[in-house]
Amino acid sequence: MPRGPKGEKRHADVNRNVVLIARVARIATGEAADDVASPESEGKNAAAVALGRMGGKARAAGMSARKRKEIAKKAAKARWRE
Repeated sequence: MPRGPKGEKRHADVNRNVVLIARVARIATGEAADDVASPESEGKNAAAVALGRMGGKARAAGMSARKRKEIAKKAAKARWRE
């Protein structure tokens, strides 16, 4: 999928891009509401959502620098594996 100048994903299909731009323009001018569903409105537990948002940071805070380094090396190796 093509990426924009700030790294955002964009549709490869020209017609889908036009629809996306038109939707953004209507939201910007106030013709349409920018309705984004919250996790709570989808029936999720607010406490669980809050814990999920801080998951990686909390995990990293509880690890030693050595363990974080091992995990980072393993991830880099997996990314560059052929």
